[in-house]
Amino acid sequence: MSYWQSKRALITGGSSGFGRALAAALVERGARVAIVARGQEALTQAAAALSARGGEVLAIAADVTNAAEFERAVTAIRERWGGVDFFCHAAGRSMRGDVLTTSPDEFRELWELNFLSAVRGTQLLAESLCENRGHLVLIGSLASKVAPRYMGGYPASKFPLAALSQQLRLEIGPRGTHVLLVCPGPIAGDHAAPRYASASPTLPAAAQRPGGGANVKAIDPNRLAAKILRACERRQPELIVPARARALFALSQLSPALGDWLLGKFMAK
Repeated sequence: MSYWQSKRALITGGSSGFGRALAAALVERGARVAIVARGQEALTQAAAALSARGGEVLAIAADVTNAAEFERAVTAIRERWGGVDFFCHAAGRSMRGDVLTTSPDEFRELWELNFLSAVRGTQLLAESLCENRGHLVLIGSLASKVAPRYMGGYPASKFPLAALSQQLRLEIGPRGTHVLLVCPGPIAGDHAAPRYASASPTLPAAAQRPGGGANVKAIDPNRLAAKILRACERRQPELIVPARARALFALSQLSPALGDWLLGKFMAK
């Protein structure tokens, strides 16, 4: 029997992109899956496709940056299933721009979606996760560890997830919750390039590519989903994809100057 059989999973951003791939991987392994997203049409389509795989799927339209809507979604899941065994905060958004021309409002919008909604969901679900020795998965980025140029407010909204993950490992890890920080490079299927180009026409063309032009191969979302579920089964604290990025992160900690130089080489011109 699969480890995930009958487990109750909640995924924010689960109607499209990587969140949907993770939902599909859980359904295939026998889990019950709740997907939360803002767009009702995409949510309905995703729920239908996931249900067709034979799984029990709950689709809830909610804006996770809105405290009342997020709490309503969690309440609906509690009423249906009693609690959760797995929570993944996959909702998020990137951007392009330089720091000096990125407005404080743009920083705030990314902060709300990429970080504060992760805090909000964790606080709403922590008791259930602790009671069930469940899994809390926070989808960060390579930009949770290093801050490439021309990514606007994105690194500043992803870096805090690394701190949050470590603090939660120390605070609720002993109570039974497994906390996993995932730091992936660009994920295949990112169709935001036209938006990046229109939003930042003065930036170098490489900056408008997935990952801001990082010299890494795009990650297959289905393979990443499988890696995350294996990491949960092993209760790993962190998953970095590609793994070779670990060397850059370690050197950046030892020598910021060397880290800056290496990051410049790592990113396309």
